[in-house]
Amino acid sequence: MELLEETAAEILSRDDPWPALLESGLALAGVPEEAGGSGGTLADAAAVLRAAGRSGAAVPLAETGWLAGRLLAEAGLPVPPGALTAASGEVETDGRTLTGTLRRVPWARSAHRIAVLADGLVAVVDPAHARITEGANVAGEPRDDVVLSGVRAEAAAPCGADAAELRRRGALARAVQLTGAMGRALDLSVRYAGEREQFGRPLARFQAVQQMLAELAGEATVADVAVRAAVRTPDDPVAVAAAKANASRAAGAVAAIAHQVHGALGVTGEHVLRTVTLRLWSWRDEYGNETAWADDLGAAAAAAPDPWAFLTGR
Repeated sequence: MELLEETAAEILSRDDPWPALLESGLALAGVPEEAGGSGGTLADAAAVLRAAGRSGAAVPLAETGWLAGRLLAEAGLPVPPGALTAASGEVETDGRTLTGTLRRVPWARSAHRIAVLADGLVAVVDPAHARITEGANVAGEPRDDVVLSGVRAEAAAPCGADAAELRRRGALARAVQLTGAMGRALDLSVRYAGEREQFGRPLARFQAVQQMLAELAGEATVADVAVRAAVRTPDDPVAVAAAKANASRAAGAVAAIAHQVHGALGVTGEHVLRTVTLRLWSWRDEYGNETAWADDLGAAAAAAPDPWAFLTGR
């Protein structure tokens, strides 16, 4: 696992890491080899995705393997080469022809193919045959609207996943990315506080700054623990909901503290912290923010025969 993380980090540090991610197979980590992936476990895929979150690289990594690749493999369909993305929405299909609209699809304009969930099927669609209205999240990553007007799917098969399952998988992917970005924000803040001097001594020597760094580290650690637990049990909706709720909530606190430590420098376009925190603010809302997932957890607890056992796992 350590070698995998180091390899992913080295590739993701390049100016254009996407070709190397494809060539190395890291873009399809966790997707079975028989479907065209590179094999490995979901934990392997999470290690790569965490490294991507840490680097702030603008690549459709979560969309290609974690979402689209796994959906197609589970449906028994071959995974096309290149960048992929996955979406569900108000789409009607007769089995092979799709009509409808997909909202804010990640990386749609750059995708080689889109895996569309509709009416119990997963269908492979060429975005060149759709009408795409370009959009973006706060970090500038593509989030496009896709209109399908009688677009014929290249392949389609029954799929056990539905829109709710895609939301859960997307939420866990974003939670993993958030933990990587929070780790980077912590490292940047610790380094800056140790290097920057005020009144003749490093910022890290001031008790108030030490307290902020300790709080930042605590937020990042709690989120990381919850997310790693969910990666081990990705089919447990409670674990995934808790992971995304924790990661999204912590992301806001981590971004705020990191900018407090860095002062005005951290918001400049030249500083890497801005790249990291823009992604924290974007990813915390995607596939449901902390409030949405806390609501889901609350509803599940209220509906449980024994709410206390539900909350404590006993």
